[in-house]
Amino acid sequence: MARQRQRVRYYLLGLLLSVLVFSVAYNFGMSAFEERPQPFLQSIMMVFETFTTTGYGEDAPWTSPVMNILVLAMQVSGVILLLAALPVFIIPLIENRLAMTPPTVLDGVSNHVIVCGDTQIGRSLVSEFVPREVEYVILESDRDSATELYEANYSVLHGDPESPETFHAANVGDATAVITDAPDETGASIVLAARESDDDVHVVSIVDDADLGEYQRYAGANQVLSPRHLLGKSLANRARSVSSENLSDIIDLHESFEIAELPLTHDSDFVGRTLADNRLGERTGVGVIGAWQQGAFVSPLPADAVLDEHTRLLVVGRPAQLKRLEDVAQSAVRQQRREPIVLIGSGEVANTVAERLGAADVPVKTLDKTDGPNVDVVGSPIDPDALRSVGIEEANTVVIALADDTKALYTSLVIRKLTPNVEIIAGANESDNVRKLYRAGADSVLALTRISGQLVASDVLREDAFRQSVSPVEVVRTSAPGLAGRTLADSRVRTATGATIIAVQRDGEVITGIDPTFTPRSDDEFIVLGTEMAIERFEEL
Repeated sequence: MARQRQRVRYYLLGLLLSVLVFSVAYNFGMSAFEERPQPFLQSIMMVFETFTTTGYGEDAPWTSPVMNILVLAMQVSGVILLLAALPVFIIPLIENRLAMTPPTVLDGVSNHVIVCGDTQIGRSLVSEFVPREVEYVILESDRDSATELYEANYSVLHGDPESPETFHAANVGDATAVITDAPDETGASIVLAARESDDDVHVVSIVDDADLGEYQRYAGANQVLSPRHLLGKSLANRARSVSSENLSDIIDLHESFEIAELPLTHDSDFVGRTLADNRLGERTGVGVIGAWQQGAFVSPLPADAVLDEHTRLLVVGRPAQLKRLEDVAQSAVRQQRREPIVLIGSGEVANTVAERLGAADVPVKTLDKTDGPNVDVVGSPIDPDALRSVGIEEANTVVIALADDTKALYTSLVIRKLTPNVEIIAGANESDNVRKLYRAGADSVLALTRISGQLVASDVLREDAFRQSVSPVEVVRTSAPGLAGRTLADSRVRTATGATIIAVQRDGEVITGIDPTFTPRSDDEFIVLGTEMAIERFEEL
């Protein structure tokens, strides 16, 4: 838009100068070479008629060569200026007429989520809603931003989210929830506008400062979430691998099953070999659901996937089977380790990590550049002596919870050089820095926007938050009469869906240790585990 205005200014300035120069030259030429003096205003009119091709014959013919050349130059200049007007005025006008205009009223939509403003967390939320087929609409006050979203096929409404009229236009009365991610003062205004439009809608407010959350609640927010607090919880969960859940608490099984994450170390027997070569099922009895690799959850994990020291296996099995897996892998599940976890940083994220680990009776030693009540060593996170003082060389795990991603990158490089085998878990404020942190040596990186999007979506959709940003899997009990009479290998259940059958209930008994030769019956009830998409594919199959 600014460039377009600059083009218009340049064009008008060029046009004005051209008219002035040619008018002076023509007026002088008519007097000096044609001996036909005329008023200057008439010379200006002659130039305009020539530029616009509406005339110029009133003074013809011209007897002097100089005047004929001048008139010819005027004609060529007029054509050039006329053609130049096309990209400056005509084409932008046509483009504006043809441009997609974002709607200002939402029609025919209900049970939708209203997301106020185009933010990174907002887009992360949308990425959670789309696979679940949850209707949503983004309220955007800036017309250009709304148009950009609309052209990118986002569901968007152009309007001011601080205005109750905009919420009426967004059909807030039939909405599932309103989510605002804005500066705290603006967020309070949006909450008040939503409440004025509909007093019953569920309002979730995302705040930068957790201490200001009470004002959002006073304004009418049902739920107030702090992204940094959520990131701290997720980092703590990842650090102590809080990914084990007793499935008997979720579903009524006669035997106890657990899901666990198993981080591999450089000296593990599994490292450097493919999943098929490791024969985990045959050797330990566990089922491999998937794995975290470079921050992405892969499920199912291909049989030819090579495991490395950065792989975190997500497995399911009975406690004895998981214990055999630990023994074979020569790597203990993290909640078994008692060495202090080194925490680097301060602020809300680091404090949340320390509180969560302390509540779980996990020893923590903290390093920060400024002294504080929970700081064990004061020093720079990039100072090798300070890192040694906090015990980095003896630690199994270090958590980097710094407010600056650039400092986190450099800290990861220094730590990796000091202790090549320590597991580095880092928080990233910007999603664009996730891959950089992996390249800097981090084994696991959690992005603030992604974590916030996942957990806010779980809150809004009232989901059982087993995924908790650590293990993105679900457990369901379902029947599958379409599989009856064929072995699981013939049905290609695992390869076709990515879901894992962990048990089958038949005639009141629970059958475990399901292998590819198992043949289902039409009245069997399956306990199936997998990602949401894998579960959907299993049910379709």
